[in-house]
Amino acid sequence: MTTVLLTGFEPFAGDAVNPSDDAVRIVAERWSGPEVLVGDVLPVVFDDASARLRTLIRTHRPHVVIATGLAGGRTDVTPERVAINLADARIPDNAGRRPLDMPVVADGPAAYFSTLPVKAMVRAIRDVGVPASVSYSAGTFVCNHVMYTALHEANGARAGFVHVPHRSDAAPAGMPSLPLDEIVRALQAAVRAAIATGDDTAEPGGSLH
Repeated sequence: MTTVLLTGFEPFAGDAVNPSDDAVRIVAERWSGPEVLVGDVLPVVFDDASARLRTLIRTHRPHVVIATGLAGGRTDVTPERVAINLADARIPDNAGRRPLDMPVVADGPAAYFSTLPVKAMVRAIRDVGVPASVSYSAGTFVCNHVMYTALHEANGARAGFVHVPHRSDAAPAGMPSLPLDEIVRALQAAVRAAIATGDDTAEPGGSLH
């Protein structure tokens, strides 16, 4: 039986809600199988988030790991292609910690590429009417930290990360956003594509800058 681990994050940086938290909970509630889907919400705290993710991976032994988080300012749902071994926090995490130029994993590789079929996931998300594109930077905050940890700890599982915009009913003024239902549809489509796709789609998905 295929097991999927899908995670979101709690609110951070003064926001009242985090759309990844809300969407992951809804996807888990609506999941009808036949695969097992385990949903969980991680703290926005560097070491605690990674520790929680490692525990979830070791407990459930998932075949697919998809972590999700908020990328304020983005207009699309964006599967990430690269995680780097760097924590460099522009703002404090929810425990007040602010690592500066620290590795995620000491002596780990400089970077990991997502092992999810990111281009197929983008195509699947667009097919359900939600804007999507591949991203080549997961930042250097807790989202990147968790993506790097997922790939480092995956133990043969396909793993990666998907960023989502603000939800429309809770977005700060002037920020791009999507309705929560569209974010939910996007994550459902992304999970299905990650399960069903072998080799990733051979189509352009790069960026000029």
